[in-house]
Amino acid sequence: MCLAIPMKLLEVQGVRGTVELGGVRKEIMLTLTPDARIGDYVIIHAGYAIEILDEEKAQETLDLLREISEESTDGTANLLS
Repeated sequence: MCLAIPMKLLEVQGVRGTVELGGVRKEIMLTLTPDARIGDYVIIHAGYAIEILDEEKAQETLDLLREISEESTDGTANLLS
């Protein structure tokens, strides 16, 4: 199973960028999203930004992932079953 996660773009250095989510920063490649700008939310998969997302959609996706994670920790949902 593959998972792509929305993260906020903080820095751009040519085709590389730095993104952040929940205090975790990661260096990523922007070659697939050359129009991404600082402050944009981008979907990250395998170290690449694969799509630019508006903030509302990014927050909606992050809320859903948070909800799934909370359910998984209390035993009511298991993503691996």
